[in-house]
Amino acid sequence: MTPTSRHAAATAPPRTRRLDLLVTSLRDVVDRGLPPDTTAHLVGERIAPHLGATDLLTDRQCATDPTSYRQHVLHAEPDGGFSLVALVWLPGQRTSVHDHVSWCVTGVHEGVEHETRYRLVPATDDSPARLRAAEDVVNPTGSVVGFAPPGDIHRVGNPGPGRAISLHVYGADVSRLGSSIRRIYDLPTDR
Repeated sequence: MTPTSRHAAATAPPRTRRLDLLVTSLRDVVDRGLPPDTTAHLVGERIAPHLGATDLLTDRQCATDPTSYRQHVLHAEPDGGFSLVALVWLPGQRTSVHDHVSWCVTGVHEGVEHETRYRLVPATDDSPARLRAAEDVVNPTGSVVGFAPPGDIHRVGNPGPGRAISLHVYGADVSRLGSSIRRIYDLPTDR
């Protein structure tokens, strides 16, 4: 099947047949133009059956980086409707505390990820703004989490012992933006 110019993928390495099927099913959801929370929920349902499948990603799409977690852009819609990214983590690697430019769905494909979700506590006359840890979550293989801004401040990492891979679907073109991160928070946290 030859993609139309609207749905042609940006120059990318070869993909598996399963990944192509996943992209098509994600497109079917995103093209409905539903509210962000509904879209994230439906995208999560589409990702879940593919998590852990050995025929989803190529070896190249699972490559690690010893200095930091690695982002592999698997697909970006030319119209900016969504991006599909694999984040690959070695033990101990983690993000900064951040939020996002759009709705997001994360599915753990391999290993385990630890996520700390934060709530922003505004500055007062007596104290500066700070972040309060609201929840710690351990997401094993097969876990799916979705959210939409605001209220999406978190830090994610691989507690080990092995490699972790997560699939992320963003309602934005990460290939153009370079990242899904809207803002990095350099504020005091309570943990």
